[in-house]
Amino acid sequence: MKNEKAKTWQLILFPFNDAATNIIMMLMSFVSYLYTGAIGTSVVFISTFLTAMRIWDAVTDPVIGWIIDHTGGRFGKFRPMILLGYGLMLISLGLMFLAAPSIGSESARVALFVVCYIFYIFGYTFQTACSKAGQTCITIDPEQRPIITRANAIINSFVFMLVPAFASNYIAAKYQGFTTEALQEFFLIAMAVAGLFTAFAIAALWTRDVPENWGAGDGKKVSIREYLDIIKNNRPLQLLIVSCASDKVASMCASNTSVTVMLFGIILGNYALNGTMGIIMMIPSIIITLLGTEYAKKKGFKDTMKNFSIANIVLYAFLGVLIMTITPGTVTFSSVNFITILFVVLYILGNGSKTVSTSMNMPMIADCTDYEVTRTGAYAPGIIGTIFSFVDKVVSSLSTTIVGFLLAGIGYTSTLPQPGDAISGEIRMITLACFVIIPIVGWVINVIALRFYSLSHEEMLSIHDQLMEKRGAES
Repeated sequence: MKNEKAKTWQLILFPFNDAATNIIMMLMSFVSYLYTGAIGTSVVFISTFLTAMRIWDAVTDPVIGWIIDHTGGRFGKFRPMILLGYGLMLISLGLMFLAAPSIGSESARVALFVVCYIFYIFGYTFQTACSKAGQTCITIDPEQRPIITRANAIINSFVFMLVPAFASNYIAAKYQGFTTEALQEFFLIAMAVAGLFTAFAIAALWTRDVPENWGAGDGKKVSIREYLDIIKNNRPLQLLIVSCASDKVASMCASNTSVTVMLFGIILGNYALNGTMGIIMMIPSIIITLLGTEYAKKKGFKDTMKNFSIANIVLYAFLGVLIMTITPGTVTFSSVNFITILFVVLYILGNGSKTVSTSMNMPMIADCTDYEVTRTGAYAPGIIGTIFSFVDKVVSSLSTTIVGFLLAGIGYTSTLPQPGDAISGEIRMITLACFVIIPIVGWVINVIALRFYSLSHEEMLSIHDQLMEKRGAES
C-alpha cells in the first residue's frame, strides 16, 4: 500500500523517455541524406527498403509487447527494456552513421546499413513501448496520471521546436548542408541528449518498477489465450483504438508537409508564416495544455478528450471558412489586420485544443490496462501498448496515402506542391479536405466512440480502489 502514489519528480521525469525516442526519430528523418550520400544507395532501392521496414516495424510490435509482459526480475520489468532499446539504437546507429561511410565497398556499406536499420527498429520499439506500458507502474492514481500527460506534452513541445532549429541553424549552417560529417555530429549530440533523457526516465522508474506495482502485484504471466480474450472482450480498449485511430488520421492529414505548403505557401502566400506561427504558438499551447490537464485531473481523460474533440470541430470549421475565402497576402505581420488576428487566434486555439485531445491517448492506454487487471487479473501493458503502436503505424501510412491520392487527383503526380504555386479552386478544396474536413470526420468518430467508452473518471477511481485492494490482499 505504501507504493500507491509516486513522487512528483518521478511523474515529471518519466516522460523524458518519450522525448528521448522523439529526438532519435527526428535524427532519423535526415537519414535520406546519409543513404544517398555516404552509403551510395539509389532512391528506388531505399524507398522499397523503407517500405519493407514499415512492415517489419509493425510486425515487431506484438513480439516486443509479449517480451515486456514476460519480463520481470530484480532489475524490474520496464527499466531493462528501456536500457536495451536505447543500447540497441546507440550501437546500430553508431555503426550506421560512423562506421558505414568509411567502408570502401558499396555493397558492404549497403549491407551494414540494412542490418543496422533492422536492429534500430527493434531498439526503437522496445523503448517507445515502455513509454505507454510504464505508466501503469508509475502510478494508478487517476489524479496523478494527468501530471505525466502535462509533463509529456510540455517536454515534447520544446523537443519539436528546438531539434529542427538546432538542425537548420547550427548543423546545416556549420557544414553548409547535411553532409556526412554534419550527420555524424548530429548523431553524437542527439544520442548524448537522448541518453541523458533515458537516464531521467530510468531514475523515475527506479523505486516504482517493482512487482507489487505490476497489476495486482501477483506476478501472474499472461498466456496467448488471455491475449486473445483481451482483444476480443476488452470493450474500452476496442473503442479507444477506434478513437485513437480517427484522432491520428486527423492529426497526420492536417500536419502533412504538402498540406502545410498549400496552406501557408500558396493560399496564404507566405510559407515563412509557418515557422513564425510555430514560435508564436509555443507559450499559448503550453497554457492550453496546462488548462487541459488540470481539467483531466478533475473530470477524467474520457471527458477531456471528448470535450476538446468537440472544441476541435468548432474551431476547425471556422478555419475552413477562412481557407475558402482568404486571399494570398491577407495574413501578414507587417500590417496587422482583422483577418490576421482572426486566423492567428483560431490557429492557436485549434492547435492547442488538438494537442490536449491527442495527449490523452497515452494515459488512457494505461487506464485500459488497469481495467483489464480488475476484469480478468491479466496484467498485459506490453501487448496493450504495442497494439496501439501497430494501429498508429498503419494509420500513419494510410493518411500519407490519402493525401497522395488527393494530390494526384489535381495533377500533382510527379511533383509536390511548392510555395509560390498558382492558387486554384482545386488547391483550396484539397487543403480544406486535408486540413479541415478529414480531421473533423475523425473527431466526430472520436466523440461517438467515447460516448460508449466506459472508463470515466468515476469508474477509474473505482478501479483504483479495486487494484489497491488486490495489492493489499497479495501483500
